[in-house]
Amino acid sequence: MIRTKILAWPRAGKQLSVIALDVVLALVATWLAFWLRLDTFSWPTGIQWRMYFVAPLLAVPIFVRFGMYRAIFRYTGQAALTATAKAVLLYSVLLTALLLWQRWPMVPRTLGVLQPLIFLFLVGSSRAMARFWLAGLHVLTSSPRGRLLIYGAGTAGVQTASALQVSGNFKLIGFLDDDADKVGRSVNGVPVLPTKSVHDLVTRHHVTDILLALPSATRERRNGIIASLAELPVHVRSLPSMADLTSGKVTVQDFHELDIEDLLGREPVPPRNDLLAQDLSDQVVLVSGAGGSIGSELTRQIVQQLPRQLLLLDHNEFGLYTIHQELQAICRASELNVELVPLLGSVTNPQRLQAVCARYRPATVYHAAAYKHVPMVEDNPGEGVRNNVFGTLNLAQAAMQCGARRFVLISTDKAVRPTNIMGATKRMAELVLQALAAQQSATTFCMVRFGNVLGSSGSVVPLFRRQLAAGGPLTVTHAEVTRYFMTIPEAAQLVLQAGAMGQGGDVFLLDMGQPVKIMDLARRMVELSGLRVRDADRPDGDIEIVISGLRPGEKLYEELLIGDNPAPTEHPRIMKAHEERLPWPELQAQLHALQVAAEAGDVDAIKSVLHVCVHGYASQQAALD
Repeated sequence: MIRTKILAWPRAGKQLSVIALDVVLALVATWLAFWLRLDTFSWPTGIQWRMYFVAPLLAVPIFVRFGMYRAIFRYTGQAALTATAKAVLLYSVLLTALLLWQRWPMVPRTLGVLQPLIFLFLVGSSRAMARFWLAGLHVLTSSPRGRLLIYGAGTAGVQTASALQVSGNFKLIGFLDDDADKVGRSVNGVPVLPTKSVHDLVTRHHVTDILLALPSATRERRNGIIASLAELPVHVRSLPSMADLTSGKVTVQDFHELDIEDLLGREPVPPRNDLLAQDLSDQVVLVSGAGGSIGSELTRQIVQQLPRQLLLLDHNEFGLYTIHQELQAICRASELNVELVPLLGSVTNPQRLQAVCARYRPATVYHAAAYKHVPMVEDNPGEGVRNNVFGTLNLAQAAMQCGARRFVLISTDKAVRPTNIMGATKRMAELVLQALAAQQSATTFCMVRFGNVLGSSGSVVPLFRRQLAAGGPLTVTHAEVTRYFMTIPEAAQLVLQAGAMGQGGDVFLLDMGQPVKIMDLARRMVELSGLRVRDADRPDGDIEIVISGLRPGEKLYEELLIGDNPAPTEHPRIMKAHEERLPWPELQAQLHALQVAAEAGDVDAIKSVLHVCVHGYASQQAALD
């Protein structure tokens, strides 16, 4: 009961209580030091009181400087004890220097060493006692819920093992490591075992979970390890990022399910800072769709380049509020002097866009606002046209009127020979910008085309994870469906660099790596959750994978290029396409017909215009026939 009440205290209250405890410990250490040095119990007299005054006055600011009041007692480990020792060492040096300088009578100079040693013992003991008491050692008497191997006997793995000793949720069987110098030894009584024996260890010790404690490993190495564990009947998970680990807070609750990046990711290419900063530093930058998956990541990366103003435009109030709050926190934490301006508005409202651009006069515009869910746009074609085609036109015209220097459209691989209205509208948006680029040279228009991003709204991975948690089945639309994947941060970073290379009307393609068969992805997610796929060969498996059928407008395969032979650019993962264009007078007539059809809700007329303008566009049924 007392432990629960203390844990419920506000953070400031906990910090003040720890500071008060350290003041008391400093006074006790001073009294004990006098006693040991003078070999007599005595109440301090005269000038000796100065030592009692100086000790806590010197110690507490040093402890604050070393971050000792930011740590969480029940998570503290070796790193926290090392920080305590360093703080007390500095305290001892300063105290000794003070005593040698002042030479107070009846205050031995050796107290500069003796008192800090006692103080270190008292502080360290108090932290250890608080850790075990607050964490609740009674859990060690309960039955562990699983048997665990930790892959990696480095700092992260050892810190994790320490947290496990407190939690009691798992029985730790041992560490796995490739380092021959570590194998055969033990860490805090836990053996370090060779990775080549993992299959035997899992069988012999009935291991249920393997935790990857390799936060700094390369993507290639992580992928190789994960592939080697895929067939084992264990649940594979990973630790948080290195930044989380260095904070000293590692608990069993922090163990993550394998991110999709662990399954499909690749080693990132270091960004070119000159390209990133070119259109952003000290500029007014506008991002439409700022509350969405790509738009929000764009703003996170843009704010690091220190624009003068960052305009966040979105029609979704909650999404806009969320990203604005997050960016404010980032600016405070990193001391970034960036003015953030949240702007509610839709790209389908040209008057709102013109007013925003006239007032703030953005130099660079990133247009990420779009309807991207294929079946949803297929069921609402008029809205897809209004948002994706005319929303792009509205924002582009507003940007030209205010003298914007650069306009970058976030496009999609579904714009290539589309079998759905969403893809066709995105290709129409590209055609709009290509035609405008040919009409004038004041604003540089370009577009960046790429495939699926991992973890975005509507992504297959969160869906599979929810279906796994519910016990299945996992639904795949077709046994042969494949997709390109890229992480959201990598995609946003490449968008910023590609946009900086635009000369006018350019279509850039991002290197998406190898396409992934969704059925293979589903199987890997099941197996790495410690479960088995249930099918005709294994009727006793745990999770079934069901073919649900292609959704309206969905393709089996996605492409990035309409023509052939994309040209390389100065960035290894950005290519440049040579796509056909429509002259503005011809496109303008088709846009008028498209607008009339959209306003009338005439689906056949909408598709007719798209057939005329978009190379390779065919309805899904026609494509299948």
